Amino acid sequence: MFPRTRSSSSFATWWRPRTLLWTAAGVVVLGFLLALEVAARHYGLPGPLTTQVQEVILPPKSGFLLYASMGLMMVVLTRRQRFIAAGTAIGIDIVFVVVRWACDVKVTEGHHPFGNGALWVILGCAVLAVTRRTGQERLLLLKGVGLALLLVAGRKTGDTWLLITSKTRTMVLDQYVATADHALGNPSWLVGRVVKATGPVGFHLLDLVYGQLAVAAVVVTLYQLRNVAAERRFPSHHLVRTFLLIGLLGPAIYMIFPVVGPIFAYGAGTDHWPSPDTGVVTPPTVHWAVADIWPRTLPSLNAPHPMPFDAFTPRNCMPSLHTAWATAIFIHSRKGPRALRFAGTFWLIATLCATLGFGYHYGADLIAGAVFTLTIEAALRAHTRGWDRSGIQLVTHGATVFAALLVSYRYLPMDMAKHAWLFGPLLLLAMISVIYDYVRTTRAWEPAVAPAPQLKPQPEPA
Repeated sequence: MFPRTRSSSSFATWWRPRTLLWTAAGVVVLGFLLALEVAARHYGLPGPLTTQVQEVILPPKSGFLLYASMGLMMVVLTRRQRFIAAGTAIGIDIVFVVVRWACDVKVTEGHHPFGNGALWVILGCAVLAVTRRTGQERLLLLKGVGLALLLVAGRKTGDTWLLITSKTRTMVLDQYVATADHALGNPSWLVGRVVKATGPVGFHLLDLVYGQLAVAAVVVTLYQLRNVAAERRFPSHHLVRTFLLIGLLGPAIYMIFPVVGPIFAYGAGTDHWPSPDTGVVTPPTVHWAVADIWPRTLPSLNAPHPMPFDAFTPRNCMPSLHTAWATAIFIHSRKGPRALRFAGTFWLIATLCATLGFGYHYGADLIAGAVFTLTIEAALRAHTRGWDRSGIQLVTHGATVFAALLVSYRYLPMDMAKHAWLFGPLLLLAMISVIYDYVRTTRAWEPAVAPAPQLKPQPEPA
């Protein structure tokens, strides 16, 4: 037998099934990002890779998200290293701000004056892991960097996906969903009137919750990953996995079921809302809507049909991914302290109110989004623990209900609207059945806690 050399050992390491799986996953993700880059370039806009590279120097669009991503990466660092990383990021941002001020560079609307420092620190840690770390330390630091970059890349790919939906899906199915929504009592019209009645206070509060959903996810994830630095390993399942998979699969449903939302299909777009700076309501500028009736007047009950729409409004309603992500935050916050559980509950309720009250979604979208998340979460948990009969049944149940919802919205909207007393409860019961099955099954998966052994009392000495 020939002695096992270092090269043969490295070759064997690369051919381990787990290593091959991670390598294949990396190739797929890279190919997916390149495909989105090419698609965006086809429409004359920068893709996710280009926008991410630009944020190394240019004012970033995702300043808060970059710092949140750096916070995720720092779970693998020691306390001293975290202080150094945070201080370095802030120092780099101060330098960028001073240089831009000295060169009279204006930060355009939609961009942030900070965030470059966080990205520099993330990339610096990647270089440090490759050049100065070995073995398990290198792997752990690379996982932290990958987690941070995946969160940012998810945001960039989502923006590109929305662009593709608006360019390739010229017909939308809003009339079908709005008609089916009669079975639920048209909640978007109801909540929209309530939000308008609250004035700027209610609007800005819900807008803050709606816009900073990723930051809320990072807070929950930081709690889940709080022991990574001490244990030198990541937990088998955490929120980021669910978040990323929702963002990957959700836009594919947008391509199958394109919907723009009530504020666009039945309103005047976001011009309904007052400007945050002046409080003035601008005149309507969108003329593709069926009518300008949201949220004042309920849509009439007519036979629905596909309708053409503009080439820049995203078709991102079915399912509601904001509802899906908020549901995932709620699920993963259940095992945290009371404050985290309260925050997860508040974020879910506020997100549901915002998605309906801003006119971005129909009630049917929210039901589909909740079922969508529970199915994905069930699949991830079943994969982590090993597939068995209960896991397969749970995922099959969720997927079947989700498919049935889409089919009913598309082919039974008039029946649903005319028999709201029947289909409204059925929609809610379908969602509740998935919730109940998920809770019952996942509780059975949790390891049972053995009771403490009872010690027999010893006889007292005579």
